[in-house]
Amino acid sequence: MNRRELIATATATAVTGGALTLSTRATGATRASDRLRLGIIGVGMRGRVLLRELVRRDDVEVVGLCDIEAYTLNEALTQFTEAGRPNPRLYTGSNEAWREMLDTADLDGVIIATPWELHAPMAIGAMRARVAVACEVVAGITMDDHWRVLRTQQETGTPYMLLENVCFRRDVMAVLNMVRQGVFGEMIHLEGGYQHDLRDVKFNAGIRGEAYGGGVEFGRNGWSEARWRTQHSVDRNGDLYPSHGIGPCAMWANINRGNRFTHLTSYASKARGLHNHVLAKGGPDHPNARVDFRLGDVVQTMIGCENGETVLLSHDTNLPRPYSLGFRVQGEKGLWMDVNKSIYVEGQSPRAHRWEEAQAWLDRYDHPLWKAHAADAEGAGHGGMDFFVIHAFIEALKAGAPMPIDIYDAVTWSAITPLSETSIAAGNRTVDFPDFTEGSWRDRTSIFAPV
Repeated sequence: MNRRELIATATATAVTGGALTLSTRATGATRASDRLRLGIIGVGMRGRVLLRELVRRDDVEVVGLCDIEAYTLNEALTQFTEAGRPNPRLYTGSNEAWREMLDTADLDGVIIATPWELHAPMAIGAMRARVAVACEVVAGITMDDHWRVLRTQQETGTPYMLLENVCFRRDVMAVLNMVRQGVFGEMIHLEGGYQHDLRDVKFNAGIRGEAYGGGVEFGRNGWSEARWRTQHSVDRNGDLYPSHGIGPCAMWANINRGNRFTHLTSYASKARGLHNHVLAKGGPDHPNARVDFRLGDVVQTMIGCENGETVLLSHDTNLPRPYSLGFRVQGEKGLWMDVNKSIYVEGQSPRAHRWEEAQAWLDRYDHPLWKAHAADAEGAGHGGMDFFVIHAFIEALKAGAPMPIDIYDAVTWSAITPLSETSIAAGNRTVDFPDFTEGSWRDRTSIFAPV
């Protein structure tokens, strides 16, 4: 049995309820022979943020980088020089170069940080090669994508983790601690979403100017995410990016572990934001002023749960607005909301029917993982969350333990996109939510961030 088969077998046979998923001890130095051998497919902006976490660890060795752009590969190589690490082998030159890396690099795991439509085929290829997968959101585009990714993981037993970093946000984990300790009582209603003005991400000044914002180009004339992400807003109408909101909500509601989503209904507003942005920056004669953007500016999705909770998701990326994920955790005893950074717990808050600032509560219930690793996470991307999500994957892989955000979480959270598209296209019809666990949700127990 070779190394990657040993990792897959250990993970597949681990006892889910008691397996180590994220160590509360600091990562120590390991012998070079004990280091996990990792590769990265996609070293654009997101891939390089994750690479920054990997090159500073003593328990991994990044041995391969794959990208079709020479510029992004060269930018990635500077991180190895700065960290005093040997350069990895580069895989480039064609859209299929990633397959060569999987076949030849002797990898224990691979990070997938490519455009969304590539996630499913790359994850499937890696799992068939018995290379553990850490995949950026989303898991797939169509419902068929999600079932194929799931079936491949089940057939091969290869570890798969969705790199949903918001589950590791410090206040989100403190609230998870509060939920588990019954501060809010039984869960009743949850809210979250992706509310982020991305107009200057979806358009930019074009590849010749090497500018990341301020223009109105996308697709072949664009650069970075504008090359691929904006096209989804042209072609699709649904919640295109659900996992930042639904991931924490699913953890608070024990989805796939004693609870499950049962049905979904979505609504989309009219589409004005991206067209108006083109008019404002490029003028009415710009070719992109004639593009018909299908994505509604605000998409709302209501999800029902087996245990009676409701979940409301919002997707809002095309209008001027401050950033917010819009979390609301409401139980029979009170609620927390992140927009006003406030909390109310009946019988414990100082004044009845009055908000109080949440920070004292968040400090009191600060999750032990943040207490243990705050120094390690300092300087990491997204306020430290990127340290935790990479650390979780590596620690689980080293221990042969189940992934804390596993294949069932990945396909359940990500499937909200095609399901919302179906609902909206059918005149806001309620659609059934598939049970990807095929009944095992009743017996599965929560393993994410145990106290």
